[in-house]
Amino acid sequence: MANVTPKEQEVLNLVRELGIARVRDLTALGLHPEHLRRLVHKGRVERLDRGVYALTDREITEHHSLAQVAARAPGSVVCLLSALQFHELTTQMPREVWIAIGSQARTPAMRTPSLQVFRFSGRSLSEGWVEHRIEGVPVRIFEPAKTVADCFKFRNTIGLEIALDALRECLRDRRATVDELLHFAGICRVERVMRPYLEAMVMV
Repeated sequence: MANVTPKEQEVLNLVRELGIARVRDLTALGLHPEHLRRLVHKGRVERLDRGVYALTDREITEHHSLAQVAARAPGSVVCLLSALQFHELTTQMPREVWIAIGSQARTPAMRTPSLQVFRFSGRSLSEGWVEHRIEGVPVRIFEPAKTVADCFKFRNTIGLEIALDALRECLRDRRATVDELLHFAGICRVERVMRPYLEAMVMV
């Protein structure tokens, strides 16, 4: 494999630290994008999308697509089916990455992976997510209780059965308490819808 210059090594170190790097990450540190192009030519870095790069020898995880999206849209939060899949609360395998963004935020322009974008606002967007590190990239993902409440809110989109299955799995695996589920149901304004199902499952 071709040798790299000191500047290129500096870029390699940054890409390794970030997991997935954007050109703007380099320019913010005074590094020229030309170093990235040379590293691509040398086979040390690959271009994932416009302005997005990663090491060619990086470890690819099952949640690679979530890292790709978070690198391009760091303000987004993984939600609904993608969050259920991450938390192993569904057998559904969404082809797209489902994300929540602010009501006034610009829709991320990505060729791959495909996106399902939902507009959230207020506490529905700001509460209930946890930052995970995937392939070195910080990825915001709604936690189980918030995701279940979101599923009831968007039950007409994803189907009530998926929401009920997620609630059942969440309770069975003790991924959230009843109080946590009701808290987020209140934030999502679905407490009246969700409470009867929740009480029935708890009493079984």
